[in-house]
Amino acid sequence: MKQPTRRQLLNLGLAGIAGAALAGCASGGSLPKVTLALSTLSNPFFADLRDGAAATAREVGIDLAVVNAQDNAESQLDQMRTAAVSGSRAVIVNPVDSDAAKPAATAVMEQGIPLIAVDRGITDRTPDSFIASDNVAGGRQAATLLAGLLHSKGKIAVLEGQPGASATRDRGEGFLQELRKYPEMQVVTSQTANFDREEALDVMTNMMQAVPDIDAVYAHNDEMALGAAVALGSRAGTDVKIIGFDGGGDALEAVRVGTLSGTIAQSPAELGRQAVLQAVRVIHGEPPQASVPVPVTTVTKDNVDEFQNKAEES
Repeated sequence: MKQPTRRQLLNLGLAGIAGAALAGCASGGSLPKVTLALSTLSNPFFADLRDGAAATAREVGIDLAVVNAQDNAESQLDQMRTAAVSGSRAVIVNPVDSDAAKPAATAVMEQGIPLIAVDRGITDRTPDSFIASDNVAGGRQAATLLAGLLHSKGKIAVLEGQPGASATRDRGEGFLQELRKYPEMQVVTSQTANFDREEALDVMTNMMQAVPDIDAVYAHNDEMALGAAVALGSRAGTDVKIIGFDGGGDALEAVRVGTLSGTIAQSPAELGRQAVLQAVRVIHGEPPQASVPVPVTTVTKDNVDEFQNKAEES
């Protein structure tokens, strides 16, 4: 007898959860409310995360309220304080800043409301569940990919993500850890561009003036990688190898045509999906998973079509 696939098993689990939720509605109850507090929606990665969460919420019978902090930690604090007193049965947060998120997390936890962190952790606070890609491993993969492209020798510029974000720290840490294996590869300039494409264009332009002979760029996300590519012009992907991180649609197309040399691809929709599933667990009185790792994949021109096809099938 043919065994069900992992996706089929997940769908069966979803069907059971949805049935329980809908049965509650049929008996006169309203849909349980969950708040998803996102750092921003201007980055396509987080829009995909929201879409994955929203689709799963519809499947399982959850009223998902999405709030957007627009990369402002104070706004996120206000939004989470509101969520804590407005009937949310669980709160999912993608922190603007892992350090600054502590008061916001405290506001929720003091009300006894389950807290789930997605993509970025919270400094000095342990949420009920943490759903994230292995950013340290992804940073290592980026260094390994560049070592192969540069034959283990070259000057590297790094575009850092938002200061204070755990993803920034982890992606940078993993990259530098792995880079130690290649003594003839050196980071010669490193600066934040706050995960923003336009800011990365300006930062990269200034970097090129200060250090014109760089061989590669490692960006902590695809948006910055794409901004760097614009700044580098015809050098992007040829004289200067560029590695991004996320695996968004624009980046995959840039990898396909060779403007980016690769990206460390996450699955943002799956991050959103898993966050909602953990919220459902705690709403139904089941213990959540303390940590839900979502794998990352090194994507280059050689496997970009295969990666995209698999992502669409899932």
